[in-house]
Amino acid sequence: MSIDQATPVLAEEPAIPVRTATKRTVLMCRPQFFTVVYRINPWMDPALPTDTSLAVKQWQTLHDTYVGLGFDVHLIDPIDGLPDMVYAANGGFVIDNQAYGAKFTHVERQPEGPAYMDWFGANGFDVRVPVETNEGEGDFLLVGDVILAGTGFRSDSNSHAELSNIAGRPVITLRLVNPSFYHLDTAVAVLDDTNIAYLPSAFDAPSLAILQERYPDAVIVTEEDAAILGLNSYSDGYNVVIAARAKDFERQLRARGYNPIGVDLSELLLGGGGVKCCTLELRR
Repeated sequence: MSIDQATPVLAEEPAIPVRTATKRTVLMCRPQFFTVVYRINPWMDPALPTDTSLAVKQWQTLHDTYVGLGFDVHLIDPIDGLPDMVYAANGGFVIDNQAYGAKFTHVERQPEGPAYMDWFGANGFDVRVPVETNEGEGDFLLVGDVILAGTGFRSDSNSHAELSNIAGRPVITLRLVNPSFYHLDTAVAVLDDTNIAYLPSAFDAPSLAILQERYPDAVIVTEEDAAILGLNSYSDGYNVVIAARAKDFERQLRARGYNPIGVDLSELLLGGGGVKCCTLELRR
């Protein structure tokens, strides 16, 4: 047989990585008093009606999803007059049993900081009272042994050094530039210890260059999926709980070997939050 007649060799499809789930421990807050009565982000409009009972029902589905995945789910009591307490991720950043408390930018949310620190203290965490303005896991995301830290809208960049001193880990500053993605956890999703997903347009040029260099294989989400807070998701390393409508993100996750689980939190989106906003990881 001549070379021209040889049977073509087909390239093998790249193997889908095997992902491993790790049990998580999280803190949540039932949206018993959820409503939108002020506007501190572009998602909020007090003129639009909200349905507290629907918010509770949707939140309960998220809670039950976590329980079904084997997570250890703790609850902090909601406080009347603090409708955004449901967004537990903003209540602090917990690592090595140290709870770095939140110090909120907007006066409407400032009482949440002490409420969460009280819970941390009552539950055996070493509470570190913040000096600098920060909004907890809204702007601090642990990826392996590195903390990605957002600034530009809520958390002051000085809080990044404060957290680094407490956590004993490198903190990488990323500047957000789109008001719709005012917290880092709306623009970046941590998938496991080495992989992330993100929206490039949410960052300034130097920050985008950092992400491109550190995570060349990251999942890049569409503007459409990001616009429904599709990136505001939570992963145990295999299962990734995401916004139910983030269909392209779901497709990309499956192609990478993850198991996306869609949850509808459309009512809580009226306050500018999604899956991750409702989820604060507790790391002993």
